[in-house]
Amino acid sequence: MSVRQQYDEIGEAFEGFKSLPLTRYGEVPSFLALVGDVRGKSVLDLASGTGFYSRELKRRGAAEVFGVDISTEMVAAARAFEDAEPLGVHYAVGDVAELGDLDRKFDIALGVQLLNYAPDVAAMERMCRSVRRNLTPGGEFFVLSQSPDFRFDGPSLAKYGFLCEPTGEEIETGPRVRITALLDPPISFVGAAPRREVYEQSLRAAGFGDLEWVPLEVSEAGRRAYDAEFWADLTGNPPLEMLRCRA
Repeated sequence: MSVRQQYDEIGEAFEGFKSLPLTRYGEVPSFLALVGDVRGKSVLDLASGTGFYSRELKRRGAAEVFGVDISTEMVAAARAFEDAEPLGVHYAVGDVAELGDLDRKFDIALGVQLLNYAPDVAAMERMCRSVRRNLTPGGEFFVLSQSPDFRFDGPSLAKYGFLCEPTGEEIETGPRVRITALLDPPISFVGAAPRREVYEQSLRAAGFGDLEWVPLEVSEAGRRAYDAEFWADLTGNPPLEMLRCRA
């Protein structure tokens, strides 16, 4: 099943991911802290899904936010949220690897669960070139995806709301991975966990520099909601990692 088909089937239910402990107390606060102050800046949200980060950054003062996703259903859900609460965010259906030149350059680009869906190294490089082409000189690209160092034989992530399991397949970028969000009903999709050097080489080939890997951290609210013992398996074997770089 293609990436588009997987996410078309999920649609608006994808928004429920943000209520699970891993995303609520780990991914979301960590990624927003990494992106930092967006007031007055233009943001290109690639693999924007239902528009969660697009909306959040617009609320935080971004001058312009444009979301692009390969899934028609995801974009329809994002537009429905925009219709219900107009923020001035615009969305389009598109494949990042084939994006071409947009009509303007952006200060910031986001790639949340984007590059890990590249079917091979050449596709990841095309994605990275598409991103850089649409950034201003010195613009920043913020990435979040599966951690290249995640140990699949470690403790289960179920208490954090997810399962992360190898499919047993290997593609050019790294092992294939099945992620299951333990919603009701559970939702699964298959991507990959590319090797660290695949990310770095693809980004550098596209002209990005100042690459920095940044770990996820449990937010203060997460530490208040659950004790250190609860979070120990997550902090000892993080399933997600972030990366920042500059055009």
